[in-house]
This record gives sequence, C-alpha cells and structure tokens, in this order.
Amino acid sequence: MKIFIYILSFLIIFISPFLGEINISLNQIFSLDDSMSMVFWDLRVPRVILAFFVGSILAISGLVFQIVFKNELITPYTLGIASGTTLFSAISIVFFPLIPLFFSSILGSLITILILFLISKRLNKKSLINSTNSMLLIGIALSYFYSSALMLIFFISNLQENYSIVRFTLGSLDTVGFIPTLIVGFTVFFVFIFIFRIKNSINLLLISNDVAFLKGLNVDKTILTILIFITICVGICISFTGPIGFVGLVIPHIVKLIYKKSATKLFIPTLFFGGVFLAACDLISRILPTASALPIGVVTSFIGAPFFVYLLIRKKEV
Repeated sequence: MKIFIYILSFLIIFISPFLGEINISLNQIFSLDDSMSMVFWDLRVPRVILAFFVGSILAISGLVFQIVFKNELITPYTLGIASGTTLFSAISIVFFPLIPLFFSSILGSLITILILFLISKRLNKKSLINSTNSMLLIGIALSYFYSSALMLIFFISNLQENYSIVRFTLGSLDTVGFIPTLIVGFTVFFVFIFIFRIKNSINLLLISNDVAFLKGLNVDKTILTILIFITICVGICISFTGPIGFVGLVIPHIVKLIYKKSATKLFIPTLFFGGVFLAACDLISRILPTASALPIGVVTSFIGAPFFVYLLIRKKEV
C-alpha cells in the first residue's frame, strides 16, 4: 500500500508540469524554438516545485503546532496566523506599496503569534499551553478581528488595490522563474535542520510538559522559540503564495493514518506528502475547465473544510 502511494506521489509530481490549460508534450520541452519550452521551464516547473516546498512547510508547521499544543485541531491557519499575515499584506498593498510583501507578511505572522503568547500567559500563568481550547478560541477571535479589519481596508482602497488584495487572499502559485522557489526551498532546508536539532526537546514536549520540565527543559522558552521560527517560515511562504488553508490540518492526520507511528517520527513523511498534496491541488486547479486557473486556496479549502468538520465530530465522539 505504501509503495503504491509513493509511486502515485512521484507520478503526480512528474506529470504535473506537462498538464494545464495547454498540455505540453515531452518533445516540446527540449525544443529551443518552441514557446511551450519556455512555458514549461519558466512557468510550470518553478510552479510545481514552489507548490511542493510550500506544501511541505505548511504541513510540517501543522504537525509541530499539534505536538506543541497537544491538540489535533491547532495549526497556524486555525490560530489566525494566516489571517494576520493577510491583513498586514493588505495594509502594505494599500498604504506602503514600496514595502515588499515578504516583510509585511513576516511582520503580521510574528505580531499574531506574540499576541497569542501574551494572552495565553495572561490566562494561564503556570504554562503557555495548559489550555489549548483557550488558544483555539483566541485564534478564532483574532481571525474575526483581522477579517473585519480587512473589510475596512477593502472599503478604503481603490479598484486596483482591491483586485490585488483579493488575488492575494485567495492564494496563488503563479510564479515566473526560480527566485521565489529558491527562497522557499532554502526555508524548507532551514526548517528541516531546525526541527532535527530540537528533536529531543519536541520528544519531551510530546510526552508531557511536566516531564520536559523535570528533565531540565525550559518549556515556555522552547515553545516560544519553536512557534516564532515556524511562524516566520509560514509568513515567508504566505508572502509568495497568499494564505493557503488546511494543508497543515489535513496532511499530518493522513500521514498518521498511513504510518501509525509517534508524531516525532513523521517529520520527513509529513514534509514529503505535504508537498505532494499541494502539487496535486495545483494540478487540479489548472486542469479544471474554467476560464483561468482556479486559485489554489479554493481547492485546498474544498478538501480541508469537510475534513476539519470530520475531525471536530470525531473529537466530540472520543
């Protein structure tokens, strides 16, 4: 079964650049005189690789957040981090157009995670994450606040700015060349290194915060470091693609069903299948018979929202 899943995954990645509104044959990609060669190498290939890297980061961020907060419903998306990043990016588009979205997205994600941290410490002075339900509710409240603020930005912006904001909020993998792909690729590399450097600390957190404390781990400092690092990486991804929801929710649970191992042994499979999932969603968005490619955030939401409801029902039954 696992071999079939891996074969299917590599097949999706391989064929994805060839399929879209216009299908490209193998002969065309090596012809210097054919415009399809440029489409393949400058548009399709960077897009598929970018989808893979972004999906990897979003999936691993979801798994890490679920380990840290010991709640299978918590991800950077459900905690409002994506909403905060979107709001600050919209503010940058309207009021500070000369500032790259790269910086405004990271700023929005950092401010959101710091707000969550400070409110959580206020609610529970003993530990940052003793009440994960409160964290989830705070995240939902922040998302509503950010959505209201975003509507205000829409109201005061002009038509062109409105269009830019809408395109950003729907999520898109449109890219030309390999520069965004390389930046996100380096981000994946640093995430990989970071997670495996603190793997022992994550193992202790997975057992219990009390056990981690007794082993000499500064629990709050470790958690805050993890959250800030992962949040920055998510902010980098969102700056290039816009918010893409539910990847961090769906993939860790699917990987757990396939492997049935401890969460800390699932980092590499989660990175891989997160990338494959988003590449597959991008392929779906490009081959559907629509006037233009469907925004990737729409596809992931169609898949992820029912899955989120399923998790809520299952959590209630347990």
